[in-house]
Amino acid sequence: MPAIGQTAPDFELLNQDNQPVRLSDFRGKKVVLFAYPKAGTPGCTTQACGFREQFPKLTAANVVVLGISADTPKDQLKWKQEEKLPYDLLSDPDHAVLEAWGAWGEKNMYGKKYMGIIRSHWVIDEHGVIADEQIGISPEKSVEQAVAQAAG
Repeated sequence: MPAIGQTAPDFELLNQDNQPVRLSDFRGKKVVLFAYPKAGTPGCTTQACGFREQFPKLTAANVVVLGISADTPKDQLKWKQEEKLPYDLLSDPDHAVLEAWGAWGEKNMYGKKYMGIIRSHWVIDEHGVIADEQIGISPEKSVEQAVAQAAG
């Protein structure tokens, strides 16, 4: 699992348009990578739309935003269009990247335990080094802290 101060492990996933996106392609820019459990659900929509609202500030600060979940590219595209999200949503259906980054684990809903995506975010600097990591964060705090860290 990567940690603050370490180089972010590279990965390549398909976006909502079935196009490959590689993390290392964004060297020279900061990256806010946020993990969310499921497209279209209330908390995830709060988080994604929060980044949408902050997108002008982030792009002005040379920051790229990427969302990641286990949803299919088709589901990602539908949600992106519905919510007018101006950034790529990445599909990790076998949750290999999410597991490697520490955003996959045991969750508990109504007393039932299950494995799933833990809402998280990472801020990666222009050199590919992890500047911030928040695993298990609320949708609102995720946006607030990631924007503060990435765009000052």
